[in-house]
Amino acid sequence: MRFAVLTVSDSRGPERDLSGNAIEEILREHGAESVLRGWCRDGVEEVASAIQSLADDVDVLLTTGGTGLAPRDHTPEATLRVVDRLAPGLAEFLRMNGANETPFSWLSRGVAGIRGRTLILNLPGSVNGAASGTRALVPLISHIVEQLRGGGQHDAND
Repeated sequence: MRFAVLTVSDSRGPERDLSGNAIEEILREHGAESVLRGWCRDGVEEVASAIQSLADDVDVLLTTGGTGLAPRDHTPEATLRVVDRLAPGLAEFLRMNGANETPFSWLSRGVAGIRGRTLILNLPGSVNGAASGTRALVPLISHIVEQLRGGGQHDAND
């Protein structure tokens, strides 16, 4: 599978991208064929453009950062501009999973959706939140990508 990690931050440049590095490390540990990396500043237009430039070449695009309540956090709005369909259950799954570690997980406004055949998920910008969310998603990703490619079971228990 092909992945992309897009880090959204006004405060951290690509050279200090600990959250993106943590996500990439977990994906590679679980057999990712390739992990493209991107970085952009907060802002709806900047983030939407960066998502568009990465999404069409990968199976899964994970963003990190810009999902909170701060005035410059616009990753969810940018994501909503570029997805064709929403996958709200995945965003709720990430919040619920994160809440096992911290109640601040519920402050995330992250969304999940599909652009063409690419899954796009917003992860928190904190290293722990990004890593925890990625670990929680790993068991689901193969099944999701298989469905997006037109295969896969609709009931994983069959």
